[in-house]
Amino acid sequence: MDKIGFIKKDIYNLECSVNGKLRNHDVELVTEYFMAKQKKNEAFYFKIEGDGHDRFSRCFWADATSRRAYGFYGDVVVFDTTFNTNRYDLTFAPMLGVNNHGQTIVLACAFLSKETTESFVWMFEEFKKAMPGGEPKTIITDQDAAMAIAISIAFPTTFHRLCIWHITSKFSVKLPRDAYNEYWREFQKAIWDTDNKDEFDAKWNIVVTKAGLTDHPWLSSMFDLRESWVPAYARQFFAAGMSSSQRAEGSHGFFKQYISRRNSLMDFIIRFERALSHQREKELVADHVDAFEVAQCLLPMPMNKQMATLYTRTMFQKFEQELIESTACFLELKTEDACKVVFNVSERKNWETRVAEVVYVKDSDHASCSCQRFEFVGIICKHILALFRRDQIEYMPEKYILKRWKKTAKCGLVSDANGKEIKDCADPGLLIKRSTMSRLASDVVEDALMSEEGCEVLSETLKSLQVKLKLLKDGPSNNEVGGSSSQTQYMKDPKRVRCKGRSKGVTGAKEKAMKRGIRHCRECGHIGHDRRQCPALNTP
Repeated sequence: MDKIGFIKKDIYNLECSVNGKLRNHDVELVTEYFMAKQKKNEAFYFKIEGDGHDRFSRCFWADATSRRAYGFYGDVVVFDTTFNTNRYDLTFAPMLGVNNHGQTIVLACAFLSKETTESFVWMFEEFKKAMPGGEPKTIITDQDAAMAIAISIAFPTTFHRLCIWHITSKFSVKLPRDAYNEYWREFQKAIWDTDNKDEFDAKWNIVVTKAGLTDHPWLSSMFDLRESWVPAYARQFFAAGMSSSQRAEGSHGFFKQYISRRNSLMDFIIRFERALSHQREKELVADHVDAFEVAQCLLPMPMNKQMATLYTRTMFQKFEQELIESTACFLELKTEDACKVVFNVSERKNWETRVAEVVYVKDSDHASCSCQRFEFVGIICKHILALFRRDQIEYMPEKYILKRWKKTAKCGLVSDANGKEIKDCADPGLLIKRSTMSRLASDVVEDALMSEEGCEVLSETLKSLQVKLKLLKDGPSNNEVGGSSSQTQYMKDPKRVRCKGRSKGVTGAKEKAMKRGIRHCRECGHIGHDRRQCPALNTP
């Protein structure tokens, strides 16, 4: 430690000095960086726009890896905005998807200075230009009015699903305390434990009437929006098994380990790409495991072995669990009809028994179940598997195997709107060359460390080699990549904005009472005493 010529404060001061020199050149650096990325791989897509006064307003970008991924996994998109990720308080808006391993992937990113309908429409239109394959089947967001209008404009054929977690978490806030404590369990049953629309409507109306909340404005508005968030209504649309945008929030938590509010736009993008490379490395590891290993089958059945070779390990485990649970369904067959089979299966502990109805035509191997797991998740349910076992169908029909869950999901060409192939940045040949040269360089360094003379020779050689490689990379002209700042008119850096996430929170009655020093009982909810003195607990 005594040989280190600097301390932590020196690093902080250096960072401040560098940031000061780059001030007012942030957008210029980002533009040149994107242009360099595009020159390296023409499949890199970006768009930067100003506010009409030569000042940065918003930008959108998607690299080749993300664009190719959309070609394979673009059926479901999760969109959520996060805040305070850069010094300008611009809204960072990533669009996320799910790959064949069930991992979160980044499809595109944007910076927005305003969270208005016009801004979201602009972003979605750029998203459609960049991505191959048209609109997604489903997009999952929170309850943002501007976002909802923009989706209806830009994605008219896409099913817009509202995050069920955001809605259900508001019950404790929107409902009266007594009504919530007494009827929340029944609301849960109505939401989660119904398979058809009529059953949900009936249970919901019963609970609302019992609770005396028929005129509750928030509950009425949620009931009007039930087709967008209630599983009984939304389960018929494929969503890769997702009913909330928590995957996006988890992704934000991951990326926030690398970025902070102090970051400039350029610094943010560099840090974000570093985090993105770590995320994609996990996908490559999963690909490697699936390419060279076959999952162990718990059940020695031909269908189970078939799916172990087709599905990725994560998806196979989900399928195998359904196959195991199909045994209980097989034993509980209530009716054996050529067209309809009814299962009486308890799905949740201490909840009422559910009846799964399967419509099945044996000759055509066509089956559909009231649980709609295949429509929602893309993996066949245990009820249909029980029928296959009854009729001794040993192998899964091809139409029930989605390509997006296969190990080979990423095989094939992906072309843009102009028919041009989108090639990934990660060239396998380049990776092999890098690995070979890395081993060679490591051996050379080990040999040089054996003597001082060897270190000096290697150091001088590397410096000379670095100069030669730089000349080879830059070429004879210094203005080949996007032009220099003297040739290109760049926009000014954005002003600091105030987005929705920075608004002042509403103080509730409980918080106001605590500020005034009024005690609030956690047991009964009344003020004037605490839990130790609560009459409800101290009553003999």
